Amino acid sequence: MIRNFKIKLPILLMLALGLVLSAAALPLHSALAAQDAPSAQGAPSAQAAQTGLKGRYIAPISPSAYLVQAALADPLGESRYLNELQAEIRNNLGFLPFLRLIDARAVPGGLKLPTASEPGLDFERFRLTRTDNLITSIWINSNQVELRAFDVSNGKFMFGSRFDVESTKQVEEVADEFCAMFMQALTGRGDFFRSSLAFSKSDGPRKRDIWTVRPTGGNLTRRTNIPGDAISPTWSHDGRFIVFSHIDDRSHALGVWDADTNRVQRLRFPGNTVIGPCFMPDNKVAVSLTDGRNPSIFLLDHSFKKEKTLINSWAIDVSPSVDASGNYLAYTSSRQGNPHIFLTNLKTGQTARISSGGKYNTDPSISPDGTLVVFARQMGGGHRIFLHDLRNGAEKQLTFGPGSDEQPEFAPDSYFIAFTSTRSGSKKIYLTTRHGGEPRQIDTGSGEASFPTWGIPRK
Repeated sequence: MIRNFKIKLPILLMLALGLVLSAAALPLHSALAAQDAPSAQGAPSAQAAQTGLKGRYIAPISPSAYLVQAALADPLGESRYLNELQAEIRNNLGFLPFLRLIDARAVPGGLKLPTASEPGLDFERFRLTRTDNLITSIWINSNQVELRAFDVSNGKFMFGSRFDVESTKQVEEVADEFCAMFMQALTGRGDFFRSSLAFSKSDGPRKRDIWTVRPTGGNLTRRTNIPGDAISPTWSHDGRFIVFSHIDDRSHALGVWDADTNRVQRLRFPGNTVIGPCFMPDNKVAVSLTDGRNPSIFLLDHSFKKEKTLINSWAIDVSPSVDASGNYLAYTSSRQGNPHIFLTNLKTGQTARISSGGKYNTDPSISPDGTLVVFARQMGGGHRIFLHDLRNGAEKQLTFGPGSDEQPEFAPDSYFIAFTSTRSGSKKIYLTTRHGGEPRQIDTGSGEASFPTWGIPRK
C-alpha cells in the first residue's frame, strides 16, 4: 500500500527539464492543437506541409544540455530490504540520461544524514556540489519505508510516500513507483517506470513466445506457451490484451492473450496473412491482412472482426503505427517501388512519404505525441535506427551499431525508444532515446529477444 504526501512541484525545474524532453513533456492535446499554429521558424517546410503538421517547432535539446544532479542519501532505520531498495532506486535512476547521481565523496560530510525530513536537513552541503535534488529514505519498521524528494536550491519538500515492503518483488515495485513519481515531478511524465515491454523470445526451433519485462529489467514473465512463432506483439491501452502475429505449420493467425483469463486464442482471417497488429487509442486494432493480391491495412473492431479498410493500394502496405490521438498512421509501403515509410492523416486521407533516403526502410513507430517517427533503414550489412521529425522534415540517425538495429518502438512518454539489436552477437532488446546516445541492454534472460512494444500492465 502507498500513502502519498502532498506534492509540491519545483516549477523552474519542470520548465528546464521540459526543454530536454521537448514535445514529449507537452500534454498531447497541446501538441496536436499547436499543429494549426504559425511556425516559430517561419513557413513550414514542404515536407511538413505535405503531412499537415505545421505546428510550432521546438528544437530537440541534447540530454547533456541540462543535466539534473541528484543525491541519494544513505537510508535510515533497519530492514532486511534496506540495501536492496537503495540499490534498486540507484539502478532505476541510472536509466535517465539527463540525470546524474552525486558521488558521496564529492559531498562535504558525505551522504549520511541525521534525519530524512526537514527541519534538520543540511541542504548547504549539497548546494556546494550544485545538487538539484535530494532523495531520502527512512524505515519506520522492518516492512515500511518513507521516501522523500527535496529541491535543494530552496530546501523545499517536493513529494513523499510511505510504502509497504514485504518481499523482493515489492522492493522492485516500490522502486519503480517512487522513480515514476520522481521523473513525473521533474518532467511531467513518469510512464517509463510504470511501463512494461512485451516482446518475442525464442525457445527452440520454430518456437517463439510472448514475454513481458519492466524496462529496468524486473518482473520477466512468459505470457504465451503455444507451438509456432509468436511475433510483433502490441499491448492494448487498458493493459488487458496483447495481440500478436502467430505462425505455425498450417496458417497465419492473430494471437490474443487476455490478462483477465491468462488464456490465448488464435483468430484466422481469409488470405492467411496477418502482419504487425497495432492497437488504436480506442482499443480497436489496425493490422495488415491480405484482401486480394497484396496485404492492406484494416481496422478490427473490439471483437477482433474486420470493420473497415484503413490503407489500400496496389502495393504492399504493412506495419501500422498510430499516435495517441488516433489521427495519424505511419506504415511501410512498396507503392513507390522499394519499401518506404508513409504517413496518412486518417481524418483527411492525406498521405506523404516521410523516409527520404535509403532503398529499404521498415518498422515505423510514430511517437504518441505525434511529432516523430522512428524506423529501421538497411545500410550495408545491417540496419540502423533513424528518426524523422514531422514538424520540420529533418532526419537523424540514432544508432550506429555494431551489428544490426531494427524494430524501434516509442515509449508512452515519446522520449525512450526500445529496439532489437544484434550488437552483442544475438538478438536482444536495447533502450535509447529520441536524442540517440549509448544504448542500454534490457535483461530478458536466455534466448533471442525481438519485437519490443510498450504497455501499462493491467492492475
